[in-house]
Amino acid sequence: MKANKDLLIVLVAAAGLAVVAVALAQSDTKPAAEPSVDEIVKRANLVAYYQGADGRARVKMTIVDQQGRTRQRELTILRWDAPSPEAAKKGFDAKKADQHAGEQKFYVYFHKPADVDKMAFLVWKHLTKDDDRWLYLPNIDLVKRIAGGEKRTSFVGSDFFYEDISGRRIDDDTHELIETTDKYYVLKNTPKDPRSVEFSYYKMWIHKKTFLVVKTVYYDKNDKAYRQYEAKAVKQIQGYYTVVKSRMTALLTGRYTDLEYSSVKYDLNLPEDIFTERYLRRPPTKHLQDE
Repeated sequence: MKANKDLLIVLVAAAGLAVVAVALAQSDTKPAAEPSVDEIVKRANLVAYYQGADGRARVKMTIVDQQGRTRQRELTILRWDAPSPEAAKKGFDAKKADQHAGEQKFYVYFHKPADVDKMAFLVWKHLTKDDDRWLYLPNIDLVKRIAGGEKRTSFVGSDFFYEDISGRRIDDDTHELIETTDKYYVLKNTPKDPRSVEFSYYKMWIHKKTFLVVKTVYYDKNDKAYRQYEAKAVKQIQGYYTVVKSRMTALLTGRYTDLEYSSVKYDLNLPEDIFTERYLRRPPTKHLQDE
């Protein structure tokens, strides 16, 4: 796509909340019929976690505490998708995003600073059981298994959780469409097992044309918002709408973490075997580098 048709991102303030307004060179015609709640959730999940058959991105993480002090980390994320169960039965087409809603594997490798250099994180995301997660700590040469109960805890000291990196299964929640605006579907999502999470429910603002989740707000049992995700910038890469800057904020303290994505590439034909525990100690250097 030519540069003058690239996605244009405009950050606007509406009712005191930061939202992403997406303008395209193409027509923004409203679809004839609104999708169902299940369709909205499925398409948003595909856009957030299943773009292309696999992917790689370099990420700059900036952690800002209550006093404005910053810490930075640099890492690379690799992703591999298995075909969905339905696609596996009918014949898998790697170019069709809706056939990738199956199990996934994620490999995260840290480059900087020195205290996290060579640290690695591996996720096997499952559809019907708890995900498998491993964290390699090079300073003590230890591979640590991340228990299921730890998925809602801080990811390497940031305001993102382990579960945020690979995504939450859509079947873990019930979904309700509570508002439709000119640009967004607003969904309320309630956990089916309240004991497994620290939140009571969360709301998502999903862009109607692209199905990008531009904001997520988590609420406690007293209906108080305490945690917020925002998509700060979006680009179209290889035809896929991609969040290239995001922020997670701890609303009660003012702490936040920014993620900035660069060198994003899809459909790299990554081998599945690099997403195994042995590569935590022996990083797949060839696949971590931008070609």
